Amino acid sequence: MEFAKLLKPEAVKVLTSASSKKRLMQDISDLVQTAYGLDADKVVEALMTRESLGPTGVGHGVALPHARLEGLDEVVGAFVLLDKPIDFSSVDRQPVDVAFALFAPEDAGVEHLKALALVSRTLRDTSICNKLRANPDASTLFTILTEENSVQAA
Repeated sequence: MEFAKLLKPEAVKVLTSASSKKRLMQDISDLVQTAYGLDADKVVEALMTRESLGPTGVGHGVALPHARLEGLDEVVGAFVLLDKPIDFSSVDRQPVDVAFALFAPEDAGVEHLKALALVSRTLRDTSICNKLRANPDASTLFTILTEENSVQAA
């Protein structure tokens, strides 16, 4: 599993408008609608339903919202960097400014878990997160994510 298979360049964005968790989920939904053709209303509903089970803010300013969606045939992702951190009810109570959302087919088993593990492992790396935060340009963010992963996998 590689980031290049999970993430399209069009699914990476720097957000200046997210002021709440719900607004962030809507922005992510709009982004995946544009990048992957998914229904934004269904995406935001799935994300909020998953979030109601427990927050996906994993700490250190990182959130990993994820959901299973009907009609998907592969695991896909979206990455957003927020210019202003927002409250996300994270485990460490720190605001979130880095979010990687994952979407999997309803019947995805191991592939969804592998993708979640890959993203989690990558974004736990402080040096990668520092690089991401220091480069508020979508194409640079995509390059950082896809190159860091291929270096780690080698």
